[in-house]
Amino acid sequence: MLNKNISKDKVIACSITIFGDVQGVFFRKLSKEKAKEFNITGFVRNLDDKTVYIECEGKRDALNKFITWCKHGPDFANVTDVRIANIPMKNFRDFSVVY
Repeated sequence: MLNKNISKDKVIACSITIFGDVQGVFFRKLSKEKAKEFNITGFVRNLDDKTVYIECEGKRDALNKFITWCKHGPDFANVTDVRIANIPMKNFRDFSVVY
């Protein structure tokens, strides 16, 4: 989870790397839907090492809800680890799936 010392209304950026059986289970599609639900911008893509990588921006509380969802993912996913890192703001306009 993101630092609770950050104001819940401050827009911040982070990267999320999801490990496990997370490709081929609609993780990207559903993460885009969740990002829209939580008013988060950024992108999601599959990496060659079979992880899912996300860069996103939003309010702290919304990002924490999104991260919580990422820890479980879609029904057919088997998430074994989620790593979060702070990154510089990029001012994304929307949330997209990168192929």
